[in-house]
Amino acid sequence: MTDLTASEKRRLGEQQRLDSVKSAAERNEWGQFATPPALAEEILRYAHTLTGRVRFLDPAIGTGSFYSALRKVFESDRIEAAAGIELDPGFAEAARRVWADSGLHVMEADFTTLEPEARFNLIVSNPPYVRHHHLDAAAKQRLQHCVQLRHRIRISGLAGLYCYFLLLSDAWLEEEGLSIWLIPSEFMDVNYGHAIKQYLTERVELLHIHRFCPADVQFTDALVSSAIVVFRKKSPARDHEVRMSFGGSLLSPNRVLLVPVEVLRQARKWTAYPANEVNASPNGHHPVLGDLFTIRRGIATGANSFFILPEEEAVREGIPEKFRRPILPNPRHITNEVIEADQRGYPSNTLKLALIDCDLQEEEIKTRFPQFWRYLQRGRAQEIHAAYLASHRSPWYSQEKREPAPFLFTYMGRSGPGRKPFRVIWNRSAATAHNVYLLLYPRGALKRMLEDRPELNRVVFECLRSIDTIQLLGEGRVYGGGLHKMEPGELARVSAVALWETVAGTSAPSPTFKPEQLALAW
Repeated sequence: MTDLTASEKRRLGEQQRLDSVKSAAERNEWGQFATPPALAEEILRYAHTLTGRVRFLDPAIGTGSFYSALRKVFESDRIEAAAGIELDPGFAEAARRVWADSGLHVMEADFTTLEPEARFNLIVSNPPYVRHHHLDAAAKQRLQHCVQLRHRIRISGLAGLYCYFLLLSDAWLEEEGLSIWLIPSEFMDVNYGHAIKQYLTERVELLHIHRFCPADVQFTDALVSSAIVVFRKKSPARDHEVRMSFGGSLLSPNRVLLVPVEVLRQARKWTAYPANEVNASPNGHHPVLGDLFTIRRGIATGANSFFILPEEEAVREGIPEKFRRPILPNPRHITNEVIEADQRGYPSNTLKLALIDCDLQEEEIKTRFPQFWRYLQRGRAQEIHAAYLASHRSPWYSQEKREPAPFLFTYMGRSGPGRKPFRVIWNRSAATAHNVYLLLYPRGALKRMLEDRPELNRVVFECLRSIDTIQLLGEGRVYGGGLHKMEPGELARVSAVALWETVAGTSAPSPTFKPEQLALAW
């Protein structure tokens, strides 16, 4: 067994031991998710093609997975120096023990508080994935101040710790130095990722972003979708192009697209590349769903098992009909995408559920509807009235007002072979829906068109169903394991060109099309 193989074996043993010391919740709070050895090696093989002699730094070294890969991939005479920084005393000590005779200098410290003792020309890191709510207010203010001083960039308080690591590493990186980061891909789409995207497109030469397929979870203990970000510390040329890849591996991706950096600077969603470039550009010339529909999340009751009952059970509990509203069941109970209605407006081809919604005070209910009052007292005994949502309603058993929506999208779902993550439902009943659905209410010209010609509802439904899944995925967000979610604002940005052309019966919108023209088009 070679020295390197023996060291890696000891490192893996230390990693396993240290992982077993903390609970999953503690490791989540620390943001400690070990880099798989094969992935670490692939990243260093990629680095090997882009740099010569290296002075290596990992600012969140853990047990040294990237350093181990460095020694395996790089010839020994190409490694001039190597250093690692680690906040956790246990991991710092483990790294020292494993790599004691290899030349690795390990510092036990908080990287974000340090001033660089030296500069490095290769930084490779899987920084701690600590979400913003695990950072106290003082820590956030300090980190935001550091970023402001270093880059004159304002960073959102919703940013995770990994964002600060990447931005503050700039002080440690030599000019022309190479930096490679394994981080959650969420920064590519969310608002708090703006600071990272500004830095990557304006302050450095962004070389490559590889995004893993969401179903290919890189960390078995963290439900995040991962990306590898590669950049060089130099100003980008105006005609510079960024390699954007998706799926497969860093060295052998499934899809690749070269995107001008100027385009990335303007793009809203970087995850649209390389699969769905249309959704990435700022809208303004083509209609989107938000131009045609008001889109809202369904009702959040705070306690569905108490407030939503099978209609027959609600009748047995003595809940008066005027305090019962029909509501759609969870999508798993809906087998037909068209919900028909019975004479009272309840769905006729799926579960009949009733939502409790009453504005009367409890004393009046006790006098007039004693059986209903007794049901509410059972809710009090379960402290449902004291839960967050119920306690902010008056009375606590009243609900948000959501009229029945004719069209609905499911809020989340998983992708897979032959399976779409988001379902579209045509609701012909009087049932509202809870917050696992997105509710689409036609507005403006579309609303008037459907009122005049109700038969067009089926056309709208079919157009919504035919929206390319890639377009939807390009606007939504994704989590490890292939779980996709869509918020109202994200669905509102999906292109509605095909729907516009089909329902309105017009030719394709001109380049000067503006959403306000919808009010005049029909």
